[in-house]
Order: sequence, then C-alpha cells, then structure tokens
Amino acid sequence: MSASGRPPSIAPPSGGAPDPSETHETVSAEDGTRLFVRTKPWRGATSPSPLGAERAGPEPSARLRAFFCDGILCDGFIWKYLWNDLAEFCDVAHWHYRGHGRSGAPVDPTKIDIAQHAKDLMAVRRHLGDPPCVLLGHSMGTQVCLETWRLFPEHVKGIVLLCGSYGKVTQSFRGMPILDAILPKLMSVVDKQPDLVRAIWSRIPPEMAFRAAMLAGDVDPDNVRREDMLPYLKHMTHVDFAMFLKMLRAAGDHSAEEYLAQIDVPVLIVAGEKDTFTPGSLSQWMAEQIPGSELLVVPAGTHVAPIEQPELIGARIKAFVERVSAA
Repeated sequence: MSASGRPPSIAPPSGGAPDPSETHETVSAEDGTRLFVRTKPWRGATSPSPLGAERAGPEPSARLRAFFCDGILCDGFIWKYLWNDLAEFCDVAHWHYRGHGRSGAPVDPTKIDIAQHAKDLMAVRRHLGDPPCVLLGHSMGTQVCLETWRLFPEHVKGIVLLCGSYGKVTQSFRGMPILDAILPKLMSVVDKQPDLVRAIWSRIPPEMAFRAAMLAGDVDPDNVRREDMLPYLKHMTHVDFAMFLKMLRAAGDHSAEEYLAQIDVPVLIVAGEKDTFTPGSLSQWMAEQIPGSELLVVPAGTHVAPIEQPELIGARIKAFVERVSAA
C-alpha cells in the first residue's frame, strides 16, 4: 500500500499478466519500513537441458543480479522492455522506494534522502542472498546507484545510469534552477493546506497529464506509446505529495560530484538528446568524469527514452550487462 493509504494496481514491469517465474516479497529496512521487491531468476538457472534436467549453474548468492532503481514517483513503468531481456544474462530484481508503489510509508518520515535509499537497496540485496550486483538507475535512480557505490563499493560490479544526473537535480530542470525557486513555496502551501493539496494531487487525470507532456515536449511524440506512459501517470498520484516534495528536496541537496572520478567499475551512461528533466549535457559531463565510462546519446530521446526507443537502449544495456556478468 502506498503512502496515501490506497493499494495501487501495479502491472509487472514487463507488462501483461503476472509471470509465474517471478516472486514478490516484502523486506524490512533498518528502521522497519516495509520494502516491496519483485524478482525473476536468470533464465539459464531453470532452462531445460536436452536430458530434461535443469542446467547446472552458480548458486543464486554467487550469480550476478541486476537491481532496477526507479526515478522519484515511479514504480517500474520505465523497465517494461528491459525486465525480461536482462533475465537472459542474470537474475533481476526491481524494488519500490519507501512510500512508493507497494512499499510502506517510511517509519521515520525524516529518512527519505538518497543515502537512505542506498541503504534500503542494500537491505533488499542482503535479503536476496548478498549477490554481486549491477545497478540500473533511471532519473533519481542515477543518484541512488552512485550513492550505493560510494557506501558499498565491494558489492557493485557495474552501473547503468539512464536519463539522470549526478545530483543537484532541482537546479537543472529545463536547464535552469526552476525547482529550487518554487519548491519552498510549494512546501509552504502543503504545510498550510495538506488536505486540499492531497485532494488535488490524487485527482490529476492521467490522460490530461499525458497530453500536457506531449505539448510541453517532455516526451517524444513520434516514439512514445500511450499505453507505456499511462501506468506511470496513474500510479504517481498514489505517492504522498508532501513526502514527494521532501524527497525531491533531498535529491536536490545530494551530489556525487566529488567522487565520480573514483568510480572503478564499468559504467554505461544513457542520455536523451531532448531530455528536459535532466539535460543530456549532465550525462556528457558525468561520462567525462568517470574513468572508462561509456556514453550512449539517444537521438530525439527524452526523459523516458527507455520506453521510447527500447530496441536501441536495450541492445546496448544487454551487451554491457553480458560483459559485466562474464567478468
């Protein structure tokens, strides 16, 4: 159940009916917050051999596992096309941030910063057997992945950063510090009239939000699919708006700038050429700072490039994860 108290109807990241090979679990964070995680085993772990027996492979705790880290307000829509594809090479796990999707509201309302999300991710990883991991982060998930490497470098074997920034995200929206200017005012309004704001936020029509995103150029009208965007626009209103603003403020205060040059694992950075939320120039700069990192700029791609051009991005990520897995 989300922070708003309503249980959202969440489809698998891959879309369609539930996959019988998946498991859904609840994990306790260090402060007792309930975290939801969906897992799927590497296909090679259960693929039949010619003799009908399961193919032998490493124990789950020794196999590489890919962890999908969402953006703020998200609960998996962006991974729709990558979820099953990556299961060809490794175990996969997708978890929900505290106060998001099927995870519970934070037990301690003050623990919602990037470092806390990184610790929550490690709690999920330990619950799944302490496997070595490759981290995939979209939007704010980019910051979560970078912070996880900083705090727990021995467990991270590779990082994929999609349409995100190293930090200070409230200063870069549309290339300007717009959010820095309006966040304090929004937070003040929410403090004074929480019920009114909650009522308005929970009633945003998804179709209207989709049309607005199209008109604003926040999605690529030639490539985005309505059925891929609507789950996000429906589920985002289940997140408590006041908590969202505080979490956004915390993301705006966080920066990985000082340790980018120290990252010593393979890194793939994916940028949308026309990303208005986290401009591609930030990805270019990150690629210059992280030694040996790879950069893919998606032509005409926006902040949701992974569902706009899934074939291009998926092929590059699968090749990257396969190399990390082989190593």
